[in-house]
This record gives sequence, C-alpha cells and structure tokens, in this order.
Amino acid sequence: MIHKTAIIQKGAKIHSNVEIGPYCCIGHNVELAEGVKLHSHVCIDGITYIGENTEIFPFASIGYNPQDLKYKGENSKVIIAKNNIIREYCTINTGTKHGNMKTVIGNNCLLMISSHIAHDCIVGDNVILANNATLGGHVIIDDNAIIGGLSAIHQFVRVGKFAIIGGVSAVVENVLPFASVSGDRAKIIGINIIGMKRNNYSKSSIIKVKKVFKEIFSKNNNINFNERIKAVENNYIDSESLEIIKFLKDDNKRGFCMPNKNWLLDE
Repeated sequence: MIHKTAIIQKGAKIHSNVEIGPYCCIGHNVELAEGVKLHSHVCIDGITYIGENTEIFPFASIGYNPQDLKYKGENSKVIIAKNNIIREYCTINTGTKHGNMKTVIGNNCLLMISSHIAHDCIVGDNVILANNATLGGHVIIDDNAIIGGLSAIHQFVRVGKFAIIGGVSAVVENVLPFASVSGDRAKIIGINIIGMKRNNYSKSSIIKVKKVFKEIFSKNNNINFNERIKAVENNYIDSESLEIIKFLKDDNKRGFCMPNKNWLLDE
C-alpha cells in the first residue's frame, strides 16, 4: 500500500508488498524489498537498497550525501539488509570514494531515535544503537555489539563482536570483542557478561574470556604488549580467545581501549 501523498521518483524499484506512508520521499535509485514498511515522512535517496521486512519510522533520512567535505558526488551506496528497525530521525549517509563506496548495515539491527551512521560505516548483524548514538565515518561495528545512548564513536574505530559501550561515552580507540567500555575516552570496565549469557555462552567460556583479558592487560606481567598477545595465542585455542587475538592482530588505525585503572584485573 502506497499513500497518495508519497512522492516516488520514476525508476525506483518498489516490491508489490511494501507499505509507504504519507509524505514519504523515495529517490529514483532506491530499491525497497518485500515487506518493507515506511511510516510517514521517511526520506530515502541515492543508490539505496532496503532489505526485506525492514521497518522505518517517521523522519528517518537514508542515502543522502555524507557530511564529508571531500565528497564530490560519486555514485556510492547504502545497503541495508533484512529485518531491521530504524527509528525516528535516524540518519544513514552514503559512502565515499575514500572509503568503501558504500555504507552497509546487516540483519536484525535496532537503530534507535536520532542515531547516526556516517559514510562508509559497516554495521554487522544484531547490532543495537541506542538513542542519539553516533558513528563517525569508516567505523566498523561487529555482530551483536551494543552502543549506548548519546555515545560517540570516532572515525575509523572498530567495535568487536558482543562488545557493549556505556551511555554518554566517547570512544576513540578500538573496542575488543566481549569488552564492556565506558567513559569520556572510553576504557574497559569489565567483560560483557550479561550479553554473553543472553547469547548462550557457557560459564567456562566467560571465565576463559576474562582470563584472556587478564593475561593481555596484567600489570604484573613483565613482558610487553605484543609478547602477551603472542603468549595468549599459544595458550588458548577456543573460538572466543581466537576472536580476541585476531582482533588485536588486525591492522588498525586507532589503537585499543585499555582497562580503567579501577578495574582490578589481578584480583
């Protein structure tokens, strides 16, 4: 069903089973897959694909030019996968030639009110951005991460899988998988134990992740950081530990969030 006040430019690809509410504006290079629902006043432009069963609420703005002064009108894209919920005033900008030429969002994400996803971001599956959470350009959010309300993620930062970022945090360095971070220039304050339990990680897996963090960041260990990473790689073969090691060894531009001084890893 398409409301009579919606403006849909010629060339847009609209599946027959799509709902488009009053006063929506759809550009000529937009594609809406089966089951997409747009509430009133949704604006979608650019080369943008919205995947199946995604629901978008009023005044969301998707596929418009990035807030990047280097952008010169290149034909970049926004690709949004299946079963996402995009709430009011959410903004998702297109990519640039200085990045991936596309901004990508995975499946089953919840993007709450006034959240912002900048150019060239890659957001995995089952990610939650709470109200007013903002991602700078080129940010990567891995699967099942949670970004707290009013948090800001610096450009080029990567947030690992099952990490959680506390509300009103400023994140300027990469966040390890399974970490819980918080604060202005966020620091590790623990492990995302609740998130791991909710996703059926065993008690032994959670304990092992805590041990890995302890061995990597322990102040009582006289070997340097890279040597600690190598030692953990040699001592642990479980998938969670290997995920952390791979994350640490991947090329990065931002460094890593370190533990808060009050987090007593050596207890």
